[in-house]
Amino acid sequence: MALAPPPLAPLSLLLRLLGPAVLALAAAWAFDRLCQRKGLLPPGFYRPWRRAAAGALVFLILWFGIFAPIGEVGLDEKLDLSAISTPRLFLLHGMMAAAVLGWFLLGFAGARRPRPAAPAAAAPLEAPADSVPAPAPTAAMTAAVRQPSFFRQVAAQLGLVAPDVPREVLIGLALGACAWGAVLLALFAAAIAIYAIGGEQALPKPSAIVPWIAALPVLVRLLVSLSAGFVEEIFFRGFLQPRAGIALSTGCFVLAHLSYGQPFMLLGIAMLSLIYAFLVRWRQTIWPAIAAHALFDGVQLLVIIPMAMRYLGPAPGHGGGKPAMAVFSGVAGALGRIW
Repeated sequence: MALAPPPLAPLSLLLRLLGPAVLALAAAWAFDRLCQRKGLLPPGFYRPWRRAAAGALVFLILWFGIFAPIGEVGLDEKLDLSAISTPRLFLLHGMMAAAVLGWFLLGFAGARRPRPAAPAAAAPLEAPADSVPAPAPTAAMTAAVRQPSFFRQVAAQLGLVAPDVPREVLIGLALGACAWGAVLLALFAAAIAIYAIGGEQALPKPSAIVPWIAALPVLVRLLVSLSAGFVEEIFFRGFLQPRAGIALSTGCFVLAHLSYGQPFMLLGIAMLSLIYAFLVRWRQTIWPAIAAHALFDGVQLLVIIPMAMRYLGPAPGHGGGKPAMAVFSGVAGALGRIW
């Protein structure tokens, strides 16, 4: 006899659909308020339609790219890996880049901050008879007061302008290697603790996505690493962090990885986000974070996952009953999804 669905099923479905949208709307509103409070609203936002359109872009990317996975928590749905094409791997990054570019276009392109109008009763002052006329503006003077180009303004706003970019990249690579080691040790410690409390079954296991990633061409995995390092750091650390703060940007970064369905790996993601956030605050540019992020993802996709497949086999397993292999399997299952 078939059982009727629970009476709260329609309400649950409604909450799963509308919940992420409401959270995204609240976050977009908070983002706009924080920008205003910090004096970081672009000059174009003095036109209400521009500000509203930019807010809509922030809402949409937060809804689909950040908060949508919350509505899937608890659902036992298997991802159809055969339906994922190579361009789809870059879809979210493309949405993030489009949202950031659209926000700056609305805020800065062709926009001028309105000047306060002079009082109607004020008459123009007449120059004294013995005054010296002001010199005509020269080309050098005009160039000195000329506004920077739109793309120069965007680069400066996102933290992409630095006195020595190669130096910042090298700093990011060095600290990124240290961050990778710190996250690896933290995950091993957490895996050992989980194994000691709940046994092997409590540890995360490599899923079908791990061998699928390992089978991708090397060039695709490399491009995914570079895309994640560049676009995600621009969005979370260059765009969100200066305007919304480290706490909100880190929370969004963690939620963006919630769709992988593995809470254990969120520990490593939160650690990485905080490391990148304070690295940006220290260096006052996002280039070190870009380099560190790309390095971490490159190590995961090009080294960790192939190594996990070599030792664990093509099928997800439980580590063969050995504690050391079980712990390694759990860490590999978590690291294999941080990219």
